[in-house]
Amino acid sequence: MARIALKVDVDTLRGTQEGVPRLQQLLDECRIQATFLFSLGFDHTGWALKNIFRPGFFQKVSRTSVIEHYGLKTLSYGVLLPAPDIGVKARAEMRSVASSGHEVGIHTWDHRVWQDYVRDATPEWTLRQMNCAWDRFGEIFQTTPQTHGAAGWQMNATALAHLDTWQIKYSSDGRAPLNLVPYRVKLDGLKTCEHIQYPTTLPTLDELIGVDDMTGEEVIAHLLTLTANNPNDQVFTLHAELEGQKFLPLFKQLLIGWMSQGHDLVSMQELHLSWQKTGQLRHLAELPFTWGEIPNRSGELMRMPDEYAI
Repeated sequence: MARIALKVDVDTLRGTQEGVPRLQQLLDECRIQATFLFSLGFDHTGWALKNIFRPGFFQKVSRTSVIEHYGLKTLSYGVLLPAPDIGVKARAEMRSVASSGHEVGIHTWDHRVWQDYVRDATPEWTLRQMNCAWDRFGEIFQTTPQTHGAAGWQMNATALAHLDTWQIKYSSDGRAPLNLVPYRVKLDGLKTCEHIQYPTTLPTLDELIGVDDMTGEEVIAHLLTLTANNPNDQVFTLHAELEGQKFLPLFKQLLIGWMSQGHDLVSMQELHLSWQKTGQLRHLAELPFTWGEIPNRSGELMRMPDEYAI
């Protein structure tokens, strides 16, 4: 069938210390390699409470039981409790992922700060955030990152251009309609980026659970209908705070279902290499950097326009 790349976004200290080891154990048992993208600096999760009046935000948090998934302690970081430094407190868990053969990359320095401010940020602010993450990644893993995946699928032109400065070859920073179409981003007034974007194509569990009263099992069945007899590659984003904790049994069902359908479950690196081997990357589309909405997720994010999708 097709390849489904598994991209694990790790946003919080709790997700790194608790969710990541559980996901690592499950993936290792299934002999599946995934890409783990880490938040490497501070955990200001509590700042998310200021978004409560944003359109769609309240509906999402009420559907996905945010307190249950994240815990009151995590939701207090940056508000009632000091923001912990994830890269200091959880580097053992990060290194364990790399040691077991999974790909590791940069998600962000501070997830909440990046998601809330990067869209309209100055180049100076953007580069400070990115370079803090770059330096910390090197301290932890003693190597340079090969891939990146933006927090909250939020980017700006400076950030996209800087990925080329980092010599990132492939990244997954945005969203796209179902079925993967890799592309290069064409920035206004700037040259086309050299790195290749592999956007997330499948809806996430937290975007589906509770919608139209769907249960977890019904969500898994829905996702499997999207990939059944589908020959096109996909990118699926999961979160250490969700699939690594309460949703772990659901995620295991999803993995079993995809393997039963005959799909290859791979890391972003494996996905990139497979496209490279076919020669399909030589003539990629150059698409504009655009914003759009995703059903059941609040706010706009980096999104491929529908007219370019398969």
